[in-house]
Amino acid sequence: MDVTVFNMQGQSVGTLTIDEKALGGEINAGLIKQAYVRYHSNLRQGSSRTKNRQEVEGSTRKIYKQKGTGGARHGDRKANIFKGGGHGHSKKKTREDFRLDMPKKMRRKANRNALLAKLMDNEVKIVDSIALKEPKTKDFSAFLEAIKVDASALVALGSDASQTKNARLSARNIDGVSLVHATDINAFNMLNHRYLVITKAELEAWLTGPSSQTGKDAKVDPKGAEAAASKNLRKDEPKAPKAEKPAKKAPAAKTKEAR
Repeated sequence: MDVTVFNMQGQSVGTLTIDEKALGGEINAGLIKQAYVRYHSNLRQGSSRTKNRQEVEGSTRKIYKQKGTGGARHGDRKANIFKGGGHGHSKKKTREDFRLDMPKKMRRKANRNALLAKLMDNEVKIVDSIALKEPKTKDFSAFLEAIKVDASALVALGSDASQTKNARLSARNIDGVSLVHATDINAFNMLNHRYLVITKAELEAWLTGPSSQTGKDAKVDPKGAEAAASKNLRKDEPKAPKAEKPAKKAPAAKTKEAR
């Protein structure tokens, strides 16, 4: 698949060849949905709380006598059938109750497959560079208009903050535009936006980086931050001390009887 590369003025300056088979070959809707639901569920804070009848503040006095009133039997006013009473089944879940997980290989395949879906729909805008002389929202809007981005867009920037500072300051106030590090693009944030805007160098690095390891090599020979962490661990591990040779025993002194 050949994808057009634009400059910031919207002019075609080349193409980028992307192997469809490396992105899954065909769209796997079930895998993408599973990854999307996982990312969405893991964003939940789990902080919603409601009070039961023990936690509602108020008197525990019995509201009227047990018999002789002609009405139902009741205790205090904090029962769940009264206005202002506690909830019969109060919310007490935590963040962990909503947490879902997927194997690393499946997550990476889903992210690459989501990119394939975007490419097939012509919703990936590849540019040679995103560089602004000064932070101006007007200039960034003109850039998006030049590459024909007419809806929500996920703009993937490099990790060097000094080089992307003007772009970040210019795009953060535009409605419908979200900024993300190029290494952090995933199925969830790609599918939440119509377009993906990314530089050619960052896309090539993402395609050949840790996301490309969708098999056993992800554990055997990892790339990126995991590889650096494992190397540092090996450096920091104390070397085992060499085993000392046992000292030679001194010859036993001969006794008078032996003589």
